[in-house]
Amino acid sequence: MDEDATDTPVSRRQFMTAVTGAAAAGAAGTAAAQEGTEGGGGGGATEEVVVGPGGSLVYEPADLEIAVGTTVNFVWDSDNHNIVVENQPDGAEWEGTEGPASKTYDTGHEYSHTFNTTGDYDYFCQPHVGAGMEASISVVESLEPAGSSGPVLPGSAKTLAVAGTAALLSVLSMAYFFMRYGGDFETPE
Repeated sequence: MDEDATDTPVSRRQFMTAVTGAAAAGAAGTAAAQEGTEGGGGGGATEEVVVGPGGSLVYEPADLEIAVGTTVNFVWDSDNHNIVVENQPDGAEWEGTEGPASKTYDTGHEYSHTFNTTGDYDYFCQPHVGAGMEASISVVESLEPAGSSGPVLPGSAKTLAVAGTAALLSVLSMAYFFMRYGGDFETPE
């Protein structure tokens, strides 16, 4: 390394420019982290419903809210289940699993349906309806973004960010003061 390059003094203007740039970059990074990336959902999304998870007589989730155009993929996790549509909105053409209500499917079977009509859809498993194996899907025009009503960051993180910013500004202020007025405070005689 060249000796002249290491001994070159830094001017106040260069120092303040570098510190201001670093502070601006830090503030921009903090603002970008707070913005988040929640999606409101919409057409073309895919959701999954597990049929008989772990051998239990339920659909998981039992209640599902989706946007119009969402495809729901039903995945069998245990044997002897089906999907029979009980109620659906006018104009909807969901028929449940193929075949008569007595036809069941086993582990590994998958069935998909795209919901294009808004409203509530109720369905059940014919062999297990007496055990309460029922569920519903609500189809809405658009979903509210998850977590839109709450803060993106917890309050303690925001407090820490404010305290850190205050500490940085106080250090910058002191640096400016000492650079501007010097650090020699001798009393005159």
